Amino acid sequence: MSSDHPGPRALARAQTIADIKRIGREHLATQGAAALSLRAVARDLGVVSSAVYRYVSSRDELLTMLVVDGYNALGDAVDAALTDAPDDPATRFRITARAVRAWAVAEPAWYGLLFGTPVPGYAAPAADTIAPGVRVIAILLGIIDNAYRCGLLTGPAIDPVISAQTAADFTTIREQFGLAVPDSVIASALTAWTTLFGAVNFDVFDMYGRDTFGNRAEIFDLIVDQLMLLLGFVVPRSDHVDRSVR
Repeated sequence: MSSDHPGPRALARAQTIADIKRIGREHLATQGAAALSLRAVARDLGVVSSAVYRYVSSRDELLTMLVVDGYNALGDAVDAALTDAPDDPATRFRITARAVRAWAVAEPAWYGLLFGTPVPGYAAPAADTIAPGVRVIAILLGIIDNAYRCGLLTGPAIDPVISAQTAADFTTIREQFGLAVPDSVIASALTAWTTLFGAVNFDVFDMYGRDTFGNRAEIFDLIVDQLMLLLGFVVPRSDHVDRSVR
């Protein structure tokens, strides 16, 4: 058999791991990440608990699998939303923000594993999670950097005061992501990033209060508008938002 095609044993193993992760995600939704148990996963899989350990060595390894898959699923959702998007950076920023919210609303338990309350006793291994974990921030930074390079970013009204230590951190970020933006724009991008996910958290975890806002999508768009003003995006007329249908 060609080495390019896995054999029956490899296919069966891959399917079993996929089933374990699927059941793990179901348990996230019904019981929460802190209660995730390989014994319970084995029960729903229809095998003895010792059999699951041939595929996943511990609860923490399963959590890491779900974290990695979650970051990649979110990144894939953003990539798909941008596939046919216009080149205009302001429009792409808005589409990215909406795609993050849409995925989070559709997958609240999975999103909660990534950006919610830390799971007691679990620390995600950086070697496995950093690369998928920065996919969305890399997309956002790329959009902001492209706007800056194209002269479509006016920048902040007042340059922030930045210490030497933070400036060094910003230089590391600039080098890591290949950015041309100055420190002032990185500071605004940092605010936009944290505020964007904070807004999604408020929505997904119902932190506004159940009856505070009747149209959460509009509230989110208003926040994105403010972030775009903060960043200094030059917004085209075609980017005016019709919120009546959202």
